[in-house]
Amino acid sequence: MKLSQEILFFFSALGVFNGFIISIYLLLFKKPKTATSYFLGLLLFVLSIRIVKSIFLYFYPDLPLIYAQIGLSACFLIGPSLYYFTRSALVQPEKIPVAWKRNYGYWLLVIVIAGIIFPYQNYPGIWKSFVVKLIYVQWAVFVILSGWQLKELFVKLLRSDEKISASERPLISIFIGALVIHIAFVLAFMGWFNGMYISGALFFSFILYLNIPLFISREKNDTVLLVEQEEKRYANKKILDEYALPLAEKLEKIITEQELYKNPDLKLSDLAKKINVSTHQLSQLLNDNLGKNFTAYINEYRIQEACQLIAKDQGIKLEVIGYEVGFNSKSTFYAAFKKHKNTTPNGYKEQLSTV
Repeated sequence: MKLSQEILFFFSALGVFNGFIISIYLLLFKKPKTATSYFLGLLLFVLSIRIVKSIFLYFYPDLPLIYAQIGLSACFLIGPSLYYFTRSALVQPEKIPVAWKRNYGYWLLVIVIAGIIFPYQNYPGIWKSFVVKLIYVQWAVFVILSGWQLKELFVKLLRSDEKISASERPLISIFIGALVIHIAFVLAFMGWFNGMYISGALFFSFILYLNIPLFISREKNDTVLLVEQEEKRYANKKILDEYALPLAEKLEKIITEQELYKNPDLKLSDLAKKINVSTHQLSQLLNDNLGKNFTAYINEYRIQEACQLIAKDQGIKLEVIGYEVGFNSKSTFYAAFKKHKNTTPNGYKEQLSTV
């Protein structure tokens, strides 16, 4: 290789190496594990696989097709990883919902089975004319869905009277990075710009290093999400009681009157807008003044109404009640009910029947 090629190879490979290191840490060693860090780890891992395939194929085009198949298979999981990372960062579930795991598992199973039945080495025509196109379309769909979830942040970004918070900045940065990488590979696939192929790898390295400060906590030299740092930064701050009490009353009134808890996609930012405070202020109120996080606070209203519906005994199935009060899956409903009532919905129903 020429010196210029060696430099390109070095910077591209260096980004991939660090991507693997960070992803392995987030997936295996980071404590406590959160849905956001888990899906970010998956996103970095599959992106790193896809990028390393691009690097070697760019500099060594005669590599066996099995390497191309591995890279493209990882590419099939980039979209779902980005989507669930974005969703978990906004919703901040206490645990990864079973439905998310199941859906992610479906995509993984589809590409593995396709690779076993139609290996790239034996069916290059099928991969080039159909499978690769399907992969890029699926990736594009998930990028669009991820961007749609962030639409409020983009609106805020364009408005002069609102500022993007430190906890929201990484979501925008990571999404734009994934979007540009996707565009680079699509353009290369379509044959418009051959240089875009290696540009995708270089941009991955650039966006990774740009976001390293968002992953690294200077206090403990530990890899964390900035969202978690943001919560710690406000942990020792408390809204004065004279302001917190009326704010809490206003919050309770709006939630109960408008039954906001029934929205399974309700976010902290949505609730903050309803009571006309910043997301950070609402987070402070919930965590420091009321002593509970957003998910636990909303689930209290959901469980309270679920108990009322169970008590009425109108013949509604328990899992249906869970969906009715705002949970997005049966497992999440049962777990939250057990946490708040120290019994299952079935157990609660039996207790009522014996009274």
